[in-house]
Amino acid sequence: MTTAADELAGLAAAVGVMVDWHDIHGVARRVEPDTLVAVLDALEWRAATTAQRADSLRRCAAERAQPRLRTAQAGARIVVGSPDAGPGQWCDEAGDTEPAHQDVEGGWRCPQRPGYWTLRVGAQAHAVAVAPARCFGVDDATGAATPRRWGASLQVYAGRSPSDAGIGDSAGTAAWCRRVRAAGGDALALSPLHAAGRIEPLFSPYSPSDRRYLEPIYTAPPPWLREDDPALDAPASTADGLIDWAGAAAFKWARLARWHAAMHAAPDAIRDDLHRHRQAGGADLERFAIFNAAVLGQPDPALQTFAQWLSTRSWSQVQHRAHASGMALGLIADLAVGFVPDGAEAAAAGDTALRGLVIGAPPDAFAPHGQVWGVSSYSPDGLRRTGFAPFIALLRAVMRDRGGVRIDHILGLQRLWVVPQGAGSDAGAYLRYPLEDLLNLLALESWRHRCIVIGEDLGVVPDGIRQRLAERGVLGMDVLAFARAADGEFLPPNLWRTMAVATTGTHDLPTLVGWQRGEDIAVRAQLGQEDPAATAQAMERRREEAAQLASAVGADTLCPEALHDAALAFVAAGPAPLALLPVEDALGLREQVNLPGTVAVYPNWRHRLPLPLPRRTLHAALRRFATARGGEH
Repeated sequence: MTTAADELAGLAAAVGVMVDWHDIHGVARRVEPDTLVAVLDALEWRAATTAQRADSLRRCAAERAQPRLRTAQAGARIVVGSPDAGPGQWCDEAGDTEPAHQDVEGGWRCPQRPGYWTLRVGAQAHAVAVAPARCFGVDDATGAATPRRWGASLQVYAGRSPSDAGIGDSAGTAAWCRRVRAAGGDALALSPLHAAGRIEPLFSPYSPSDRRYLEPIYTAPPPWLREDDPALDAPASTADGLIDWAGAAAFKWARLARWHAAMHAAPDAIRDDLHRHRQAGGADLERFAIFNAAVLGQPDPALQTFAQWLSTRSWSQVQHRAHASGMALGLIADLAVGFVPDGAEAAAAGDTALRGLVIGAPPDAFAPHGQVWGVSSYSPDGLRRTGFAPFIALLRAVMRDRGGVRIDHILGLQRLWVVPQGAGSDAGAYLRYPLEDLLNLLALESWRHRCIVIGEDLGVVPDGIRQRLAERGVLGMDVLAFARAADGEFLPPNLWRTMAVATTGTHDLPTLVGWQRGEDIAVRAQLGQEDPAATAQAMERRREEAAQLASAVGADTLCPEALHDAALAFVAAGPAPLALLPVEDALGLREQVNLPGTVAVYPNWRHRLPLPLPRRTLHAALRRFATARGGEH
């Protein structure tokens, strides 16, 4: 006899909500029935009664039977339509055709050439995205069979330039490109540049309004303005030296308005370029401009269009100059995992977005108590219904004029931890996504933009996902703190992955100097998040880990500077095709960029890089990293 619990589990399995899962310690977990019903209801698969569960199952089966867009690898076999449907025809985006033949089992062989195709069989037309076997790689960008390139990672807002008005901009980023290239580097990975909407004092670049568009406050003054223009006067810095996000953003928007007003005096070629950008952006850009203008209290949406044009051109120029200087990759964009539920991207997504659910993470090594990020994403069924149009548009926006993209929490291509709004992280469940479809589209767009793909694959990692990502050419992330053997010892560099980016840290981890000193442990204790006994135990464990690292890298624990320098060389020495050095570690800084779980009580995303830069320290660190990679390129 089928029970209500069986019906609930069957519906959850059909729509992709995981009833059973394993935590970071490998312990089996099961989602509570009340949580399951809440998640299913938010996904609009009603599940409270037997009749509702049966109706949801029928609707799910009907929707899945006729996908709007199929994806497959080049030369793969797909089954569409009925057997013995007769001859067919493949038609590409340019209108060119080639014959299609159905085999005796009713399957069709996809073209060998990747692209967006239409398979026409009689009166029926089936859209098929034909993908290459793997993403564009560092080897493709460099022409080297076994590349050993390196670069740095930069929090854009933390950089400095003479006219940045309190928040780092494209000019400051360009200066870091020059520094990295002078030492032989080929890449500069950036923090997210997504449109933020209204910027509040507690700002995070990972909680954007719209990932399809750029945040204009990161844009440097345009070169066609006179240098003595009063709009270039920067506001005074804050007393504590931290970023005043709301104040600096307000100043920058006022400055953007003055630049917009000055467009009448700009050269004809510049005004014509703005017109072309507006035309190319079409209705999507117009809707975004109207939405954002309303959010920011601006009477004229034209300012938003102008700001997007200026941002796009500004960052495009940075990438062009990076390539011209000899950087093989140049800028690597960061794609945040989601968007705020009341932002521009959510408004444009309509019912394609998750509604009533936010995403986060169960307890893991980053956050022992779990996380609720307060951002939404696209629903898997919404993506299927729209032929993955929002995902394709997002990839194109983020990959444009970039040499690479880092996808935050790439495990979300397979599953996301979703939580009903207002609930704690423990009241969630994993929601499955169409991994193979998303990987096919990622590989296809990666080659179209000649853009490498890095996936942040940390946290609670499902079995087999890292291998699958590697097979499709997605680079994982090997981080020093987690590159350990089963007994906790640090892995020697030669045992790190060949299909991953090697790095000393991430924005969610202590810097190397901070880690050695236990700064993160001390801060949590100061904030009252740990009692004295737990703090003392954590500090003792950290001292043991520092001794383990010193042993692994051949340094003296009693000499922090030597341990720091040896750790940089240790990370760079491995087989990764690309190694990235956070500028905080290159400069020997101790402040952590973001301390998870400390919103409003720690200055997350507010630290700026020192002025003046300790150039000798920086130069030595970059050279050390380059030497361990095998020299300059």
